[in-house]
Amino acid sequence: MFDRDFEWSELARFATYAEARATLGIVSGRRRQGKTFLLDAISRATCGFMFTATETTEADALGQFGQALARHLDEPTPFRFADWDEAIGRLMRIATDGPKVVVIDEFPFLAKASPALPSIIQRALDPAAQHSNTPVRLLLCGSALSFMGKLLAGNAPLRGRAGLDLIVPTLDYRLAAQFWGITDERTAALTHSIVGGTPAYRREFAQGDSPADPEDFDPWVARAVLNPGRPLFREARYLLAEEPDLYDTALYHSVLAAIANGNANRGGIADYLGRKSTDLAHPLSVLQDVGMITHEEDAFRKNRSSYRIAEPLVSFYHAVMRPVWGDLERPGRAERVWQRVQPTFQSKVLGPHFEQLSREWTRWQASPDTLGGNADRVASGSLSDPATRTGREVDVAAFGRDGSGREILLAIGEAKWSDIIGMGHLRRLEGTRDLLRTRDPAQAADTRLIFYSGAGFMPELRRRATEDPSIQLVDLPRIYHGE
Repeated sequence: MFDRDFEWSELARFATYAEARATLGIVSGRRRQGKTFLLDAISRATCGFMFTATETTEADALGQFGQALARHLDEPTPFRFADWDEAIGRLMRIATDGPKVVVIDEFPFLAKASPALPSIIQRALDPAAQHSNTPVRLLLCGSALSFMGKLLAGNAPLRGRAGLDLIVPTLDYRLAAQFWGITDERTAALTHSIVGGTPAYRREFAQGDSPADPEDFDPWVARAVLNPGRPLFREARYLLAEEPDLYDTALYHSVLAAIANGNANRGGIADYLGRKSTDLAHPLSVLQDVGMITHEEDAFRKNRSSYRIAEPLVSFYHAVMRPVWGDLERPGRAERVWQRVQPTFQSKVLGPHFEQLSREWTRWQASPDTLGGNADRVASGSLSDPATRTGREVDVAAFGRDGSGREILLAIGEAKWSDIIGMGHLRRLEGTRDLLRTRDPAQAADTRLIFYSGAGFMPELRRRATEDPSIQLVDLPRIYHGE
């Protein structure tokens, strides 16, 4: 097991809870994050019972469940349950020797075939039913984020019943580099821009094949990602197909393609698709619910926001692979096509991804000494310059609080993957800070300037940063190891 110390400790706490009544836990997270691995491990460690549901009919699911439960209890014949009321009632009585872990994986499949199942489990956990229950530690798991998120929300039957609500996240970029065994920071950032922090992509999908160094990155992309014989080649397409709430996959793929091609707001997405902006409310909301995109408020304009794709592989597919899909499907063309799409990869994938890494570093890794305070909000933003009648983009804006609790702007930053940053960048960012000070002198009085670069910094800017602590330079080694 790699990392997952927090998740394991929470599962262990839940599994060994000494209360004599049955208890409920919810485990969710995007696909390929290792949820089943964790649940199988806790089930094996405690001699528990684990049932993995399939997408089938209610009768067939009950039959499969009865067979699995009988095997676990060493019964000579399978249980033949008339309905889920009977099945759940029997399940709640199997912990005769103390707390026992019971895992139902892919729970959304069961609930789709039997919509009343959450209510049946709720009734089985009611005080009246607890008199006949044993200390079952029931864990419901699923990857359909929209469904799992609603299990405990609002007026849902199971609201208030769970003693565990665990979300298994993707690995952050630092942990992902360790997991892939990549020590070179540039190689790690390049790799993360394609496969992100999903553990299964290294072990199951790439079978341990990772780029050895920057020189091996391009060959690795050709052999492991753009190779039609490897699972990563079609993974981004399958991710949408596996979401039960996405019925019109063509529309959702088009929305994701619009975002991947730089259309971050609803108006831009609508123009790209040739649709009205109002037509996109539902698909955008559904994509958010299933964890495919994020919706982020502009740092300086409360009435403006942007959409970003949450899964790097999906961004890579829509920006790079989808437009040349026909060429890539022909074996032996990956290297040639990869060279042809390099400009697209640099501008639409790598550049935006490095900006996101810079924001993540600022929010979670940068020290108060670096920022001049503790950051509690980091975003990108834009503002209008009345003098030039142009807009100014800010890749990173870090906000904190002063002694009275008022929000202040700790730092603004510019992130460039392929540019060597110099004095021209400094003058431009100083101009942006002056504009912000004009708008709100108190908020931006002590705002620092941060430059993030994947290519390095000019000597003169390095000298200025050495002399002036309000100028911070962040390179790849600092993003991966420093604060």
